[in-house]
Amino acid sequence: MRDPIDLSKAGVGDFVRGRSTLLEIAWLLAQSLIVDNRLNVFSFVRVGVLRLFGAQIGRNCLLRQPIQMKFPWKLEIGDNCWIGDGVVFSNHVAIRIGSNVCISQGCFLTSGSHDYAATMDLKTAEISIEDGVWLSSRCIVQMGVRIGRNAVVTPNSVVHKSLDAEGIYGGNPCKWIKPRWSSVNGAAEAADPSSN
Repeated sequence: MRDPIDLSKAGVGDFVRGRSTLLEIAWLLAQSLIVDNRLNVFSFVRVGVLRLFGAQIGRNCLLRQPIQMKFPWKLEIGDNCWIGDGVVFSNHVAIRIGSNVCISQGCFLTSGSHDYAATMDLKTAEISIEDGVWLSSRCIVQMGVRIGRNAVVTPNSVVHKSLDAEGIYGGNPCKWIKPRWSSVNGAAEAADPSSN
């Protein structure tokens, strides 16, 4: 058997903070008092603070309380998005979210991990969630994943690799279940992800 990796020697790998320590301290304070505060029921205040710290957030977005993130300057959200309560963005590098995306309560998105086979150094890769995606409750999305347009991910799923457009996916590991829309009598009908 190998000796355990000496964690005291693990490094930051390719990670770059992107802002000054002073700004990061200010962000931690703002996150605690406003963004991650259950008593702040006003989404527009949360959005305003995130924009102040460099997040790119489109129009008509609803961000429920509380939410957490490492670095708001590494977050992009399109128009008409819903971010549920308890969502965590562990965004060591960019997390990019398209328009009309629903990320339900308790989801965890992480663009960082560790080199577990050698040094345990931090490693990073961006996450991209395309327009019209629905991540239902308590999903985990891992680094380097792209979720295709209009895809649906069922509750408690672990997304460890990219998903194609317009499918329903679920499980751990996350796998294709069926198309999001099926044609019945010539009319497109939405498939219900809770029926799986």
